[in-house]
Amino acid sequence: MYKPIDKLQHSFLDFNQPMGLHMNPDNRWVRLADRIPWDEFEVKYAKLFPSDTGNVAKPLRMALGALIIQTKFQFSDRELVEQIAENPYLQYFIGLPGFREEAPFDASTLVLFRKRISADMLMEVNEYLLAHKEDDKDDHTPPSVGKSGDDGTAKEDTNKGTLTLDATCAPANIRYPQDISLLNEAREKLENMIYCFCKCYGLKLPRRYRKRARKEYLAFAKSRKHTAKKIRSALRRQLGYVKRDLGYLEQFMSDGYAMTGKDIGLYLTIIRLYEQQQYMYDNRIHSVEHRIVSISQPWLRPIVRGKVKAPVEFGAKFDLSLDSEGYGRLEKISFEAYNESTCLIEAIERFKERTGYYPERVLADQIYRTRENRSYCKEHGIRLSGPKLGRPSATAKVDKKQEYQDNTDRIEVERTFSLSKRCYGMSCITTKLEETQLTSIALSVFVTNLFRIQRRILCALLHLFRFWYDRNRYKSWKLQIAA
Repeated sequence: MYKPIDKLQHSFLDFNQPMGLHMNPDNRWVRLADRIPWDEFEVKYAKLFPSDTGNVAKPLRMALGALIIQTKFQFSDRELVEQIAENPYLQYFIGLPGFREEAPFDASTLVLFRKRISADMLMEVNEYLLAHKEDDKDDHTPPSVGKSGDDGTAKEDTNKGTLTLDATCAPANIRYPQDISLLNEAREKLENMIYCFCKCYGLKLPRRYRKRARKEYLAFAKSRKHTAKKIRSALRRQLGYVKRDLGYLEQFMSDGYAMTGKDIGLYLTIIRLYEQQQYMYDNRIHSVEHRIVSISQPWLRPIVRGKVKAPVEFGAKFDLSLDSEGYGRLEKISFEAYNESTCLIEAIERFKERTGYYPERVLADQIYRTRENRSYCKEHGIRLSGPKLGRPSATAKVDKKQEYQDNTDRIEVERTFSLSKRCYGMSCITTKLEETQLTSIALSVFVTNLFRIQRRILCALLHLFRFWYDRNRYKSWKLQIAA
C-alpha cells in the first residue's frame, strides 16, 4: 500500500532543525533537492502500489534520494544508512521533516527500493528531468513535439543538432570464470543439496567422493603450468563428479522426494552448466551459445570488447546516446551480446520524437556504419561520421578535416563512460539480482546527468557573478576618470 504525502516538495525553511544546529541553505544537497521535481515522480511511483491494504511503503523521495546518494558516494547499504543518520543535509534530501538521530530505514530496505524503481522508470525520470531542464531555459513554456507557425501549420522540418552513439559494458562483480572452477563450485553446491535432502527426509548419504574431488581440484589449481592434457584430465574428472551428484538428486526426486523452491533454480542452472561443459569437452571447443559464467548469476554473458586491458567482460551491454548538450540516454540494454549497429535507426527515431527534427549529424563508431544505416541517414539528410564507401573523392582533404573534427567531438561519449565508471559505480556492478543490476546501470546514467546539470548551473551563476562584478568595476573606473 502507498500513501501519498501532502506538500512533498517542501522548502528548506520547513525543515525542523534542532536547537543549536545551523544549516547552510546553499549546501549542494539542499540545492539539488530543490532542483528535482519530486511531486511529478511521486505520481508515477504511486501506480506501483494498487492495493489499499498492507504496510505503508516508503515515499519516493526517500527511496530515490537514498539511491542517488549511494550512487554518488558508492556507499554500501549499511554505510549509507549510517551516513544518512549522521548527516542532516542528507536527511533533508530524502524528504524527512526534521533531523533525527535514528536511521529512517533498514539497510535491507534498499534492495526493495532497487526492485521497485526499475530501469524503465529511471529512464522516464531521466527523460522528464532533461525536458524540465529545457523548459526552464525557455521560460517555462510547455515542450512541443515540433515547431508550429502562427497559423497552426507545422513548419518544414530541418535537421539540427548532433547525436552521439556508442556502446559499452558494465561488468558485474564476479570471479573470472574458468571451466574448472565453475564445475568445482557446481559440485560443492550439489553436495550441499544432497546433504539437505538426506537430512530432511532421513535418507542415507550416498558416496560422493567429496574429499578426493576437492584434493584433485586443489592440485590442479596450485600447479604452475596448466597444459592442455592437464586441463582435459581435470575437466573429465570434475564432469564425472557433477554427473554422479546429479544422478543422486534425480533418483531422489524420482522416488517422490521434493526439492525446496530455493534449490530448484540452482539445480536447473547446474544442469544447464553441465550440458554446456560436456558439449565443449566432447567437441573440443571453447565457446557455446548462452554460456553460463556464474552459477549465482546465470543471466550474465561474456561480452567481447576488444580492449587491451579487458578483451572480454561479463555484465550488461548497453548503448548510450548523447544529445547536443552532452546528456545521456539509454537506448538499449541487454545481458546478451548483440550487434550495436541495429540500435542506430531506433536512436535517431527517438531523437526525432523528442525534438521534432532529425539530427544534422550522427557521431558513431565504425561498427554503426553499415550499408543499411548509411542509406537511412542519406535518405533523411543526416551526415554519418566516418569516411564514405568507395574511392576517395577530389575533396579528400576537406573530408579529412571533417572526419578529424567528428572524431574529436565523438570523444565526449567516451568521457561520459569514463565519468560514470570512475565516479558513479558503473565500472563494477555489485548488486546480485538481474533487475537490480539493470537499476544500478540506469542509476549511473541518471546521476551523471543530474550532477552535470547542477554543475553547469553553478558555472553559469559564477559566470554571471563575474560579469556583474566586472561591469560594476568598469563603471566605477569610468566615474574615477570623469572626476
